[in-house]
Amino acid sequence: MDLVDALDADGAVTCVVGAGGKKSTLYALADRLDRAIVTATVRIPPFAERVADVRVTESPVRAVDSVEEWPVGLVRERERSDRYFGYDPAVIDELAAAVDDDVSVLVKADGARTRWFKAPGEREPQLPTAADVVVPIASVRVVGKALTDEHVHRLERVGALTGLAPGDRISAADVATVLASDRGGWKGIPADATVVPLVNMVDSPELERTAREIATGILDRRDVARIVLARMIDDRPVVDVVR
Repeated sequence: MDLVDALDADGAVTCVVGAGGKKSTLYALADRLDRAIVTATVRIPPFAERVADVRVTESPVRAVDSVEEWPVGLVRERERSDRYFGYDPAVIDELAAAVDDDVSVLVKADGARTRWFKAPGEREPQLPTAADVVVPIASVRVVGKALTDEHVHRLERVGALTGLAPGDRISAADVATVLASDRGGWKGIPADATVVPLVNMVDSPELERTAREIATGILDRRDVARIVLARMIDDRPVVDVVR
């Protein structure tokens, strides 16, 4: 299945949360959509090489009116550390209401500091109420790793959800538990949004078997239409869709 179809992203407000592939998922979608906006409600690293144009503006709705090349990146302000600040979720709501129906809005809605796995903090995720699709992401590569901050962001919150202690090995069931939890991948989901969990970095048959274990664990815990297994570095990123 095509990535856009797997995530129902065409003409939608699609928000990515979690760890292990948020930005690569946004860029893979942007590459496959006719008219896409890449933006954030949190900090986001520079991405000029991944979009046709970047607009740094307090008024994203006005900025979209003059866009000629797609995809476009919209960010509020450049930080001295060379990252950008995102918008308040209410601004994304205004943007979603203003753009044409065929424009897709792609939103990075939390941070993970390049880790492979996380549970959200108190103020995360920053989801707009206009979100049509929320994609909680984890990397399959975290399975078998120790619960340390080398691969896990907010490890104490992961431990609270799974019962793991620092240094314990992370299992496929632990990843499924966090992705399916109201304090994990389902935290703060708007009432009308569809949730499509995504297991990323499925780069080998062995990792695919592990990813399927995670998907089965999510299905055991949640009534969810599908889970996407992916390798975002591939030209055809969707490995499979598990239902």
